[in-house]
Amino acid sequence: MTFNTPTSTILYSIEETIKAYRKLSAKNIAEVIPDITVDQALILIILNKNSNYTQVELADLVFKDYASITRILKLMEDKDYLNKKTNTHDKRRSLVTITEKGKKAISLLDPVIQINRNTALKGITDSELTQLFDLLKKITKNCTS
Repeated sequence: MTFNTPTSTILYSIEETIKAYRKLSAKNIAEVIPDITVDQALILIILNKNSNYTQVELADLVFKDYASITRILKLMEDKDYLNKKTNTHDKRRSLVTITEKGKKAISLLDPVIQINRNTALKGITDSELTQLFDLLKKITKNCTS
């Protein structure tokens, strides 16, 4: 396949899709919880499923560097979505827990996330999703090996 410009490549299209989805998500999240970002919502949902993640693991899961995740967690703590304390067994690690406000936010976010996914994936079959997922995994593998 020949591309006339860098913006007509599949990799550019993937980036464009991600940005469009994040914009849709941010808009819909802001309608329900005005002071939370997409990344902060994602962190709440991830921690709700497994509260034992370290900051480094969280950073990897949300594609952020360590300094960024530290800033994000501090902002979330300031907004009372999270509590962060030093781990008594390992002083190098922090224990991050979701507050009551954070739990309420998660319950408000669940239907929004479902709407976002349904909107983004409208008209795409399960077979097409499986094929797309497999192709994206191949691209990721090619880039990381």
